[in-house]
Amino acid sequence: MSVAIIDYGSGNLRSAAKAFERAVDSDGLRLEVRVTGDPAAVAAASHIVLPGVGAFADCRQGLAALPGMDEALERAVIRDGRPFLGICVGMQLLATTGREHGDYPGLGWIGGDVVRLTPADPGLKIPHMGWNELEPMAEDHPVLAGITPGAHAYFVHSYGMVPADPGTILATCDYGGAVTAIVGRDNIIGTQFHPEKSQAVGLRLIADFLRWRP
Repeated sequence: MSVAIIDYGSGNLRSAAKAFERAVDSDGLRLEVRVTGDPAAVAAASHIVLPGVGAFADCRQGLAALPGMDEALERAVIRDGRPFLGICVGMQLLATTGREHGDYPGLGWIGGDVVRLTPADPGLKIPHMGWNELEPMAEDHPVLAGITPGAHAYFVHSYGMVPADPGTILATCDYGGAVTAIVGRDNIIGTQFHPEKSQAVGLRLIADFLRWRP
């Protein structure tokens, strides 16, 4: 049993790995945490994590540049149904299209677009940066078991995901209007915020993800 955190040149890998290792230790889970760019290791993992920081197109190109990684992800996540967690831009890559400085195809696992945030209050700055309250939309999702209304998570982003199916939105936050904070379907979940920076709330979400058997 292992969790593979994909190294494709984007993401706070050290911070993410430490958070996952802490969750494994504190909850007594029998899981090895691996940071890897090896498609074989990803294909063999029981849980898969895709972090992401930066521009949508750069992250997508970085992932595609790893020989065999797209195929390994498609096989492990879509065919075999392994639990998958996308973080920040890693969540955005689940969408059909990213519209940051042009239109770029995503993985297409959760239909929708990634568009620039446009808060109704012009006084709110972009990027949306800092702590914000979460509003869960799916009370019975196992990975959201530790997230109650008003729980705080840490965000850093200028673009947000607008899913085609509102039913895939598992939580929102308010930043001059509703912003998608968590998306998911089947064995796939993504957080716009950074669980590894979200203290107790983030560690609980990570631990619940690692226990998840969809």
